[in-house]
Amino acid sequence: MGMRNIIVGQSGGPTSVINSSLAGVYKTAIERGFDKVYGMLHGIQGFLDEQYVDLSTQIHSDMDIELLKRTPSAFLGSCRYKLPEIHEDMEIYEKIFGILDKLEIEAFIYIGGNDSMDTIKKLSDYAIVKGHKQKFLGVPKTIDNDLALTDHTPGFGSAAKYIGASTKEVIRDALGLTYKKEMITIIEVMGRNAGWLTGATALAKTEECEGPDLIYLPEVPFDIDAFLSKIKDLLKEKKSIIVAVSEGIKLPDGRYVCELSGGGDYVDAFGHKQLTGTAAYLANFLGAEIGCKTRAVEFSTLQRSASHMASRVDINEAFMVGGAAVKAADEGDSGKMVVIDRVSDDPYMSAAGIYDVHKIANNEKTVPREWLNETADYVTEEFINYIEPLIQGDYPPFMVNGLPQHLVLKK
Repeated sequence: MGMRNIIVGQSGGPTSVINSSLAGVYKTAIERGFDKVYGMLHGIQGFLDEQYVDLSTQIHSDMDIELLKRTPSAFLGSCRYKLPEIHEDMEIYEKIFGILDKLEIEAFIYIGGNDSMDTIKKLSDYAIVKGHKQKFLGVPKTIDNDLALTDHTPGFGSAAKYIGASTKEVIRDALGLTYKKEMITIIEVMGRNAGWLTGATALAKTEECEGPDLIYLPEVPFDIDAFLSKIKDLLKEKKSIIVAVSEGIKLPDGRYVCELSGGGDYVDAFGHKQLTGTAAYLANFLGAEIGCKTRAVEFSTLQRSASHMASRVDINEAFMVGGAAVKAADEGDSGKMVVIDRVSDDPYMSAAGIYDVHKIANNEKTVPREWLNETADYVTEEFINYIEPLIQGDYPPFMVNGLPQHLVLKK
């Protein structure tokens, strides 16, 4: 009888809880009797170069699992690699399955977002066509929260928690700087086509904080003239203006706002433009048009790497879906992605479900138009009610000499 081995990889932009899913995969695989749990180094791209590690050489105790759950970024390394269509390059698939057979892999688990689910779809399709017995399961991961059929994605809650808290702090800072002179602060938040993260800035609106004045999401075309008019009106009422914008807001003609300043030239393997400079462009635009002090604040990679502010709900759910993928593969499922189903709002409860990856890959879930106000410059109460349960609780890091400790891959 052959070995029962499993392999897991991480792909795409990391999150502060992606390693909690990895911990869930490892712990559940060991509990269910798999002989070895391999980790791909740098996802499917590294796997093609036969770069992998036996995770038992990295994780030695329950304490290591707890450390891993609190470690940001991709412990195994990530990639942005697009597999060709099966008919375009059969050799690459033959190579992948040759390595899987050599390692006696029974289940292939991939933790990632939309593009990663495309990988699961193609590999599971090839296995069916060619009669291979390996099972292929996807584990959701993305701070963008744009995966279809899942209520939300692991990584989103913690990023939203960081964004809400940081927006409050930026607002306090701005208020302390304005006395006799006006100042406009533009906060740029990640989000190419979906504005879930930018909407999270509304969490800053609390008893002691007014929150941002305007919020612009990429779901609705951005009217720069109407924007200028609203800013001028607000300056008649207050000296400090805070605006949150998604990096991917577009003009009515389809151009990204960041392209107005020369951004968006770099394109990745999946055809996505690198978006940066939206806040800087708008701050400069307002400074020139109005003549007051402006500043641009980019939360940038801090949104996905701030594990010290991770949500307990998020870490626990990330661990849950990792374990659920192993269970599903062990019970014969393939070509599926684990999802999070919202069971109850009060009290908040969730459970792991599973859906056909063909219905998820390459589909984006955007913020419903009815969750924006009429003028599309703020989110509604429904949006807040949806997001608030996901940011609850804390997962205190293990502190050493005043700083958080992380688990680091030893090659």
